[in-house]
Amino acid sequence: DAWVGFGRSSRPTFPRDPEGAEDEFVTSIETWRETMGIPTMILLGHSLGGFLATSYSIKYPERVKHLILVDPWGFPLRPTDPSEIRAPPTWVKAVASVLGRSNPLAVLRVAGPWGPGLVQRFRPDFKRKFADFFEDDTISEYIYHCNAQNPSGETAFKAMMESFGWARRPMLERIHLIRKDVPITMIYGANTWIDTSTGKKVKMQRPDSYVRDMEIEGASHHVYADQPHIFNAVVEEICNSVD
Repeated sequence: DAWVGFGRSSRPTFPRDPEGAEDEFVTSIETWRETMGIPTMILLGHSLGGFLATSYSIKYPERVKHLILVDPWGFPLRPTDPSEIRAPPTWVKAVASVLGRSNPLAVLRVAGPWGPGLVQRFRPDFKRKFADFFEDDTISEYIYHCNAQNPSGETAFKAMMESFGWARRPMLERIHLIRKDVPITMIYGANTWIDTSTGKKVKMQRPDSYVRDMEIEGASHHVYADQPHIFNAVVEEICNSVD
């Protein structure tokens, strides 16, 4: 259903150091691939998933036919000049200031039975994005119950995170380690708070490899939900070109 430690997946104990936590996630992808009997695959990752899919592709390039990164988190180096930092949404800054050093979703666990209402209040966009499929509060309740559990993957994410939006081990410093024959497509929402210039920087670091970057208009960070028809068409095009 999700990464190990998130969603409805199991909640193992992760290493507390950034490299160890990252390796644990990467190993879980490889274990899943082996269990499913998949020799090679088109690997798509969104946000933190894009960061981890890239890490996997560095370690297991022979398993990846095409790497698709959707609004990937954790690529750029944190700028030394504060004016160069692209501001995250207001709700992200508000939650970060309230939680301080706590895990990112600690407020949901403290909220108890008020949790689903809290999700709806602070992230009404989630319900709107899936309005075509659910008329009730299914999405808000699902998000709450997934994230109100033991913060296993969340703790691992915090270990890899320098501050919200920045990775302790930025992927731009390692992207060149992916084998040259692994094609990469980077898909961003035109209105995202993620740094979209990363795609061009990846192209510069991989001049002899296939790297395509694109932005989807009318989409923010959750590209697949904001513009599902366009997003699905792009992914289908990539899958057809590979197969």
